Amino acid sequence: MRHTLAALLICLGLPLHAQNAEVGEKLFTKHCATCHGAGAQGDGPMANMILIRPPDLTRMQFRFGGTLPITRIVMRIDGRDPLTSHGSPMPVYGDFFEGWDVAVKSETGQPIMTSLPIVDLLAYLASVQR
Repeated sequence: MRHTLAALLICLGLPLHAQNAEVGEKLFTKHCATCHGAGAQGDGPMANMILIRPPDLTRMQFRFGGTLPITRIVMRIDGRDPLTSHGSPMPVYGDFFEGWDVAVKSETGQPIMTSLPIVDLLAYLASVQR
């Protein structure tokens, strides 16, 4: 029954989880800011220790033609699209981003499954776009 309801909500285009940017900001500060910087501009205290400098995450929407690349972000964080510059698959804090699976609408309108913490990180990243 639960799967049927989830499938129905996806087909209707309704969100399965309300994103929480405040929770996402706390997760970002705890797990991401060391490299990506407190303001998500790629200037964290460990940024120079990584093979490839972290990008300015506040300009993702601009760099991708005005659309936030939801699928790319989700797959980078959850490890489906590993980032070798970290010396290991992204994220190095993988266990912290596991949790209740939810669907989020991608930039193409198609649902993509990810974890609740990553959905909250997406909300935060969307809120800091310039």
